[in-house]
Amino acid sequence: MKKIFYVLLCATMLSSCASLTRVSVYPKMYEERPLAIAVMPPINKTNNVESKEFLYITLPQSLCERGYYVLSPFLSMELFRSESAYDAELFEESPLTRFQEILGADAVLFTTIHSWEKNALLSTVTVSIEYKLRSTKTNETIFHRKGTIVYDASVKVSGGGLAGALVGMAASAISTATTDYVKVASACNNAALADIPEGKYSPNYDKDKEVRAEPKEFRKTIK
Repeated sequence: MKKIFYVLLCATMLSSCASLTRVSVYPKMYEERPLAIAVMPPINKTNNVESKEFLYITLPQSLCERGYYVLSPFLSMELFRSESAYDAELFEESPLTRFQEILGADAVLFTTIHSWEKNALLSTVTVSIEYKLRSTKTNETIFHRKGTIVYDASVKVSGGGLAGALVGMAASAISTATTDYVKVASACNNAALADIPEGKYSPNYDKDKEVRAEPKEFRKTIK
């Protein structure tokens, strides 16, 4: 009986995993079909002040590559300031109808930087970012993912022995210190938004409903 129960449990789990398609995980995306997206300034919960800028300037391209029209961040920023909306924290759970009325946005993307850490000893830069897309019509969250990207900045140096190891450590430390953080932010955006249903300007628009949905929370290492 135990073996039969185990087989049935495995079959149920496999069936459940197989049913996790984009349309089943993000049904509101296909119902509302957002076209224009406004990107809010990231919410930064780290001590790395610059990380907010790195993330903000890389978000539009990642969304455009998925087939969406992104409202100009620079023009939007001026409006945010005039409307006292620069602090995204104030709007993360508030009604968003004004964004539709003034900007014509169908949805607003909120991002939260939970961690941005550089480890010279391990030669890594680790960032954890949460993405939340909310509808300006219903105020509901229609897409939500959280990703952790580990950027490996280690450098391999030819030659063995203690001298080679020391040279390798020094080279890795320099590489970590001079890491292109725009590249790290962009990698996290691309990985997280790779699972968002394709927008109207993508050739795969409305053709990806049965594509298997990836986990809403993930961790990935890049080199």
